[in-house]
Amino acid sequence: MLMMTRLRNVWCRAIANFSVTFSIISVITGLTTMYSTGLTFGGPVTMVYGWPIVGVLTMIVGLAMAEICSAYPTSGGLYFWSARLCGNEWGPMVSWFTGWFNIVGQWAVTTSVDFSLAQLIQVIILLSTGGKNGGGYEASKYVVIAFHGAILSMHAIINSLPISVLSFFGQLAAVWNLLGVVLLMILIPSVATERASAKFVFTHFNTDNGEGINSKVYIFVLGLLMSQYTLTGYDASAHMTEETKNADKNGPKGIISAIGISIIFGWGYLLGITFAVTDIPYLLSEDNDAGGYAIAEIFYLAFKNRYGSGVGGIICLGVIAIAIFFCGMSSVTSNSRMVYAFSRDGAMPLSSLWHKVNKQEVPINAVWLSAFISFCMALTSLGSLVAFQAMVSIATIGLYIAYALPIFFRVSLGRKSFVPGPFNLGRYGVVVGWIAVLWVATISVLFSLPVAYPVTSETLNYTPVAVGGLLFITVSWWIVSARHWFTGPITNI
Repeated sequence: MLMMTRLRNVWCRAIANFSVTFSIISVITGLTTMYSTGLTFGGPVTMVYGWPIVGVLTMIVGLAMAEICSAYPTSGGLYFWSARLCGNEWGPMVSWFTGWFNIVGQWAVTTSVDFSLAQLIQVIILLSTGGKNGGGYEASKYVVIAFHGAILSMHAIINSLPISVLSFFGQLAAVWNLLGVVLLMILIPSVATERASAKFVFTHFNTDNGEGINSKVYIFVLGLLMSQYTLTGYDASAHMTEETKNADKNGPKGIISAIGISIIFGWGYLLGITFAVTDIPYLLSEDNDAGGYAIAEIFYLAFKNRYGSGVGGIICLGVIAIAIFFCGMSSVTSNSRMVYAFSRDGAMPLSSLWHKVNKQEVPINAVWLSAFISFCMALTSLGSLVAFQAMVSIATIGLYIAYALPIFFRVSLGRKSFVPGPFNLGRYGVVVGWIAVLWVATISVLFSLPVAYPVTSETLNYTPVAVGGLLFITVSWWIVSARHWFTGPITNI
């Protein structure tokens, strides 16, 4: 009986680790939010073929991370790995940079996820009150930011609950995301009265982007952002390892399984929704009932054209809204564990405050700090959506730079000293690592390119400015102050 209880506890902790990561990746969140980007830049071809291409390369990055996670299972994750792989001389400096890119990238993920939910709620209200063409209510940017603050507050409250309760919500989130994807990928094309042909879905390339870009290769590359933005956040399995039994095995399994399942179901979701697409320019037009929110308009029209009412489509949007809510919840969970670990090692201002845990062993101060910073990052939307987009661009580029740094040190400085854990890639580890590093370097350049021509202050891609700004701040801080007192992560394996 005791053995069965222990096995059950190990299994539950392993499932909880996977659930958090799968819920953060949340294909239903990323693809719904970025579907308009995919339609604009290349349309069906970019989405249908770009997704598996990005998926395979993301899996390579995930495999390289999983191997390191198995060797160093700690909630510090990426920055701890960098320190160990570089040794005592360079360890503090590289862990400093890795840690800050990781933590700011995570905050940007939470910001973008919860803000996208606030925007979706605004669209749901718009459609529920008659749509844009029927006098529906369009919330102001101040109302949207209020929604955003309320959502973050709810996420902070949930993440303040005992770990056992949070684990239940995490598993519920994983089930909801999985069932939601399956339901919508089947239901929407089935309800639609007009469906796209297989030829359209698998061969149509949309060049009518209205952004002055005509090169098909360039358009295809820009469209990949939809896929790469969605497939992020899987470092959460590493940050949850100190709350996972057999972490050196279950941590890597959490990373790989979450990515693999997300790739499969994400592709099915894309195919199902795209078969309901017949008029791309109309779906992207701000004059449609959903105000240009492509997937919302697809769902709304599918039910309205068949049943004379778009209520069914609005309910489907509600399913997505709940999935996004769970995604944001899990994102705050991952954020707080990273803040806890980074402050435990003295890297953050007021570190002694942020790494405190309550009686339920929850880093409650870190939870509320993460929610507060994510809210502050979203305030840039009040001044300019361009500034806000630059801020959340760190969610993709900044986070992937943090992923690549320990992998790079694994295949370079730490190549001979690295001692693999139970999960390892054997002789293929170095090759996989270099491919992962090269892919991150490639997307860092590609996603910094202009997304519209001519380039003006309103159309400029501010991603390199945002990432460069973060780099400047962390380097300056290190040179002026941190190098004198930050000694790197504390060994706790």
